Amino acid sequence: MRLTKHVHACVTLEERGRTLLIDPGVFEPRAPELLSQADAVLISHAHPDHFDRAALEAELARRPSLPIVGLEAVVGGLAEIGTAVEFVNPGDRTDVVGFDVDVFGGLHAEIYPQEPRVPSVGYLVGGRVYHPGDSYQVPDIAVATLLVPVSGPWTRFPDAAAFLSAVSPRRAIAIHEAALSEIGLTMLDAHLGQVGRVPIPLERLEVGDSTEV
Repeated sequence: MRLTKHVHACVTLEERGRTLLIDPGVFEPRAPELLSQADAVLISHAHPDHFDRAALEAELARRPSLPIVGLEAVVGGLAEIGTAVEFVNPGDRTDVVGFDVDVFGGLHAEIYPQEPRVPSVGYLVGGRVYHPGDSYQVPDIAVATLLVPVSGPWTRFPDAAAFLSAVSPRRAIAIHEAALSEIGLTMLDAHLGQVGRVPIPLERLEVGDSTEV
């Protein structure tokens, strides 16, 4: 399976001629182009840095059969336009254009105590790659490649480090990094993957870079 890193939390996974797009948000200027190339889309939650509603609605108006997968509270409105919108919940397993997808999570990580925690899920794709959305909830399953959110108003270095250590994947790749400067990203490169009994180096892909996972 081939993973390509896009802006912030957006990635694509490609296998057997199929492309799965995860969390195309408003920070990704190429969201309309990526949607036009995707065979299906996974959405973790409703925050706009993960869910460019306008771009999705425009693509569904052009191609209503595009499969869109997410929580009903998040993608339910798209079912008025699209004919292949699928609602999932934590604990579900589904086939999405040939990709096995397991659903985990349930709630967004706390931003601050007065802010309600919105519904959010993570996706394990192909039994190998875990995209957690905006949560450090540890899935109860082995993960080969973990995508680690590293910046945002809800993230803390100790929580990201604990998440990485608890999941203990073979590989860890940084996502959700748009709020960090190059200095902050360099600090992450040096430190985040060096905690825990078995250090797991944190890989950072540049936008547009790909890797086999």
